Amino acid sequence: MHYGLYGINQNTLGSPEAATAVAKVAEDAGFDSIWVGEHVVLPESLTPPPYMEPTDPILDPIVALSFLAAHTHKILLGTGVIILPQRNPLVLAKELASLDVLSRGRLAFGLGVGYLEPEMRAIGIPMENRGTRSEEYLKAILALWTQPSPVFSGRFVNFDGIQAYPRPVQRPHPPIVIGGRSQAAHRRAIQYGDGWYGFNLNLEETAEQIAGLQKAACNYIRCPGLHELEISVTPRDAINREDARQYGELGVHRLILKLPHNSPINEILTFVRSASISLIAPV
Repeated sequence: MHYGLYGINQNTLGSPEAATAVAKVAEDAGFDSIWVGEHVVLPESLTPPPYMEPTDPILDPIVALSFLAAHTHKILLGTGVIILPQRNPLVLAKELASLDVLSRGRLAFGLGVGYLEPEMRAIGIPMENRGTRSEEYLKAILALWTQPSPVFSGRFVNFDGIQAYPRPVQRPHPPIVIGGRSQAAHRRAIQYGDGWYGFNLNLEETAEQIAGLQKAACNYIRCPGLHELEISVTPRDAINREDARQYGELGVHRLILKLPHNSPINEILTFVRSASISLIAPV
């Protein structure tokens, strides 16, 4: 089992000093990854589930991870997740490749299709067909990263006769992690993903999601070159070693713990150190 931390770009951890301190302690304590979420804007009236308040600060994920890349050495830098249909895929491909270069190959590109209609509307992207748009954007990004002379023709994206350098350090590309609980998300993970990320799941919900992924694996073919799908989950509640063992028995490869990012920095650091002792350190 690998262990990561989620939320290092939010609230208290929007401070450069606080984020740096947590990232360094996490790396030294044996966590394999740090993960950041994304919201460009939030509606003033949130509908459930209220993972964030409208006034909660959250840094741009690529900017935050680029900053933390300069203050760490080996820890994986994960987007969990970028809301793909809200992004221009060519600009995003450049930003992510730049992050992979600057971090010397430590990026994990986690993506989702979004769920907040007011956010999508404010940015100018319709909720309708956001899944189709996201798949096309992902294919366009991979074309820019992997094709000697990138060419793409689709409903939303078209290009040829261009180049986009630098390419990512990781070849053929950084790992693609698909987030989401829907059948469509399961299909995307099976078809295109190196990994799948489930957020805020207890053991029963995790079992249901893995069953959905297994069903999708029976119905869809993975792209050539993809290996076993890596399963990452952020547990809903605090966990101990026995909980971690049960997640592992379900097929989870990585547990990404929610940082208490609304707390003072000393409490967040205590959480990281305590979690490393209770979960990672040898018994």
